[in-house]
Amino acid sequence: MPPPADEVKRRAARETIDILEDISTLLGTNLDRKSLSYCVSLIEHGVSPEALANMIQTLRAKYPQDAVEQSQAG
Repeated sequence: MPPPADEVKRRAARETIDILEDISTLLGTNLDRKSLSYCVSLIEHGVSPEALANMIQTLRAKYPQDAVEQSQAG
C-alpha cells in the first residue's frame, strides 16, 4: 500500500528544503532552514525571487547580525 498523499508531499517538501539548505550553505547565504522555508513559501505565493533577495540584502545591511545579537544578549 503506497504512503498517503500528505506524507508524500511532506517528504518532498523536506527533501526540497534539504537541497536548498545545502545550496545555501555552499553559497554562504547564512539562511537557516526556517528562513529558507519562509522564502519558498513567499515565492510559491507569487513574491518575486529577485525582490525577495533584494529585501533580504537590504534588511541585512540595515540590521547587521552583530547588532541584533548584541541587543538580544543585553
